[in-house]
Amino acid sequence: MYSGKKHQKYRDGIPVDMEQIKKLFIMPESADKFNEFGNELLDLIHSFFTEKGGIHSSILLPDLAKLFSNTNIPAEPHLLKDILYEIKTKVIAHSVKVGNPYYIGHMTSAVPYFVILLEMIIAALNQNQVKIESAKASTFLEKEFISWMHRIIFMRSPKFYKNNIQNRETVLGNMTLDGTMANMTALLTARNRAFPPDGRFPGIREAGLAEAYKYYGYDRSVIIVSRRGHYSIEKVGRTMGIGNRNIIKVPVDSRNKIDILRLEKTCREIEETNLGGGPRTKIIALVGIAGTTETGNIDNLKEMRKIADRYKTHFHVDAAWGGSVLLADDFRYLFSGIEKADSVTVDAHKLLYAPPSLGMVFFRNGTELKALMHNSNYIIRPDSVDLGRFSLEGSRPFASLKPWATIKIFGKHGFSLIFEHAFELTSVLRGLVEMHCNFEAMNQPELFIFNYRFAPKAIQEKLGKLMLKIQDADSSDEKNNTVKIQYLKRIENINSLLNELNIELHKAIREEDESFVSRTMIDMPQYFYQNCVILRAITINPLTTPEILKEIIEQQNKIGLKIYKTFFSGRFDKL
Repeated sequence: MYSGKKHQKYRDGIPVDMEQIKKLFIMPESADKFNEFGNELLDLIHSFFTEKGGIHSSILLPDLAKLFSNTNIPAEPHLLKDILYEIKTKVIAHSVKVGNPYYIGHMTSAVPYFVILLEMIIAALNQNQVKIESAKASTFLEKEFISWMHRIIFMRSPKFYKNNIQNRETVLGNMTLDGTMANMTALLTARNRAFPPDGRFPGIREAGLAEAYKYYGYDRSVIIVSRRGHYSIEKVGRTMGIGNRNIIKVPVDSRNKIDILRLEKTCREIEETNLGGGPRTKIIALVGIAGTTETGNIDNLKEMRKIADRYKTHFHVDAAWGGSVLLADDFRYLFSGIEKADSVTVDAHKLLYAPPSLGMVFFRNGTELKALMHNSNYIIRPDSVDLGRFSLEGSRPFASLKPWATIKIFGKHGFSLIFEHAFELTSVLRGLVEMHCNFEAMNQPELFIFNYRFAPKAIQEKLGKLMLKIQDADSSDEKNNTVKIQYLKRIENINSLLNELNIELHKAIREEDESFVSRTMIDMPQYFYQNCVILRAITINPLTTPEILKEIIEQQNKIGLKIYKTFFSGRFDKL
C-alpha cells in the first residue's frame, strides 16, 4: 500500500519533489516562459532547414550507434534546456535532410512549414480518436475530412455525402497509422465479407479460418495482386493467416501494369478447378495498384473491376502513393475505374505532404466496415458515435488535422499546381536521361517515379545488338533456339555486371552527398524479366527545379564514368 511518504530527489543540487514534477504538466503561468522554450525549439528546426552542407551527416554509423548506447535508464531529472541541447547535437545534427531539393530518392520529401505548428496543436490537445469522450470536435472534423477524400475518389452524389458525412451508422473510411494498416483494414474487411455469418455459422471472425473453410467448402483463400504490388500485401497475408503462398502475384506488362490477360487466366483457372472437383479456392480480393511504389505506374483499374465482378470478389485499390493526385481534376483520367472500387487506400504522408505516417482507407458504400465492428462496455459502446467502433487500431492521435488544414490552405487549385510541377520534373528528368548517351531509361512513369541506370554508350550498343539478334532468330528452329539461349545468357551477364556498376555508383553518390537517389532491383520486362539494379528518382519536392535535375545527372555521369573506366571497362570487354 502507498505510504504517502513524500519522495525528494535532487537535480543539480536542487531538491525536486512532486510539486516540481507537477509543474511540467501545467502550462507556464507566463506565455513568455512558454515562448522561451518554443522559440528555442523553432530555432533548432530553422537551423536544420537552413544549414549548409550535405544531405547526410558525415558521422559513421558505428560512431552514431555509440551516441545512443547508454544502457543505464536515467534516474535523476534533467533540465529541459539540457535535453534540447542533447537533441540538437545528437539527433538534429545527424538527421537526413529529406526536404533538400537535391534529395530525390524517396517518397519522403519536404513538408509545408505550417504542419510543424499543427503537430504542436495535436500534441497540446492530446485527443484520442478512439472515443468521443476523448475526442469531441476532432471526431467530427475527421469524419468531414474522410468525406472529402471519399468524394474525390468515388464521386458519389451530393445527396450521398449529405446523408453520410456525420451519419453514426455509416463509415466512409478510417484514418490509420500508415498504408500497411490501411491495406490491412481493407483486406480483412474483404476476408470477413467473403466468409460471412450464415445460419448457424457465426462468420470467420468468430469461428476462424479452418471452420470458415469447412463450412463454405474451401481449401484455401487467396489475394491476387501484380508483381509490382507493395510488400504490405504480403504482410497482410501473413497476419490474416492465409500466408505468403496465397498472395498470388501476376506478371506485369512492358509498362509495369498488371497483365490483364494473365489476371483473367489466373482467375479462370481457379474457377475451373473449383468446378472440376479439385481443391477449392476462394478469391478474397483483387488488388489494383495506383501507382506502383517502384515504378510509379497505374494498373488498368477499369478492366480489373470487370474481372472482379465476373468472379464475384472484392476489388481493392492500393493508391497509397498516387491517390492524392485525384485532387487535381486534370489528372483524373489516369485513375479511370478507381471510382468503382470497393475500397481504396491513400497515404497522407506521401502526396498530401503530411509528415509520416498517416494512412487512410475508404469504402465505397459506407457499410462495409460493419464487417469489422466491435465494442466494449467501458468504451466504443454499440450505440455511440465513437470512431473506434470500426477501426483495427485502438488509441489514435488527432492526425487528420494535418491533411484537413493542408487542403484548406492549398485548396484543390494549389494541389493542381504542385502536381503539375511534379509532372514537369518527371518529364524533364526522363528527357535528360533519354538524351544522354551514358544513361538508360528503365520505365515509362505515370506518377513521379522515374527509373534509370548508368550504362555507358558502348554497353548499350552491345545490348541492343544482342536484342536484335534474339528478335531475328526463328523460334521454331531448334538450332536458333539454342543460339537465342546463348544470346540471353550474354545479356544476363552484361546486366549482372551493370548491376555491380550501378551499386558502386549509388555508393559513390552517397559518399559525395551532394544529391541523393535511391536504388532497387526490378525484374525488367524489356530484358525478359532479368533482375536489373536501377536508380529510382522521386520528383515531388516543390523546391526541386529542372536545373537541379540537370546538375544531378551531370554529377552522376561524372562519377559513373570514373568508376567504369577504373574498375569495369576491361570486364565488359570480355563479355
